Amino acid sequence: MKLTRRTVLGRALALGFAVCSMAGSSAAFAAKPLVMGFSQVGAESEWRTANTASIKDAAKKDGVTLKFADAQQKQENQVKAIRSFIAQKVDVIAFSPVVESGWDTVLQEAKAAKIPVILTDRAVNVTDKSLYVTFIGSDFVEEGHRAGRWLLERAKKTPDATLNIVELQGTVGSAPAIDRKAGFEQEIASNPKLKIIRSQTGDFTRAKGKEVMEAFLKAEGKKINVLYAHNDDMAIGAIQAIEEAGLKPGTDIIVVSIDGVKGAFEAMIAGKLNVTVECSPLLGPQLMQIARDVVAGKPVPKRITTEEGVFPAEVAAKEFPNRKY
Repeated sequence: MKLTRRTVLGRALALGFAVCSMAGSSAAFAAKPLVMGFSQVGAESEWRTANTASIKDAAKKDGVTLKFADAQQKQENQVKAIRSFIAQKVDVIAFSPVVESGWDTVLQEAKAAKIPVILTDRAVNVTDKSLYVTFIGSDFVEEGHRAGRWLLERAKKTPDATLNIVELQGTVGSAPAIDRKAGFEQEIASNPKLKIIRSQTGDFTRAKGKEVMEAFLKAEGKKINVLYAHNDDMAIGAIQAIEEAGLKPGTDIIVVSIDGVKGAFEAMIAGKLNVTVECSPLLGPQLMQIARDVVAGKPVPKRITTEEGVFPAEVAAKEFPNRKY
């Protein structure tokens, strides 16, 4: 077939339009925002509030469409939220589990729907580790060890004295409560003069921490030498109870806690708290990057640990201006 110059030109233009049209479609597809379903534990503490803010801010800055659900510290609410995310066919699911166990069924549903799952802050206990892609968060056992090591060093100032410890645990069955207790107990086991005489959950809240500390004081009184709290909010609540009992927190009772929130630094500056072990809630930017890598099919580590420090009261005033939460 003989082609005229006009025919060739026309076909070239048509091909050009087709290519441009395909490129436009590809660009539109590429511009489609990543959709993340995120189930948060709740809003039980300063730490959790900062964690939520970090995730929401990072999603906004990164152009991620975030479907956020507050579980109000109930596992059944998180299960419902995850199933809702599956039904909505989100690109990725992330959540901070209320407790460690009881996730196998709903995570199998997410896997069947081919939706990757990222754990943040807290781990889960499942038989099939492929039910989640990665876990981003702190090493809670190490946090317990750090709290214990600080107390061992403090105990060297009075080597002949027995230090009776009361412990405010986090939410029963939660990863930080289990691990922070284990790490602390493992560490202080080297000194038989450090003894935990009372241990009870304060559910990570300030109000419950105060309530349980009041009960500890009523039962043990001046026998208590040390308070070990699994988070700063419970410690701050307990400090109120100690003061109302006519004692001086930080002096009459050594106060050791975990998280590193601004409220803890204020308490240290006031001489009411002796040390806080850092547990950073600012996981948002890291979560968004990992989510994009996961959805793109890039390999990611199974465990991503955040780097954190220990802040005794002596450095509180200097460090306080640097705190972001």
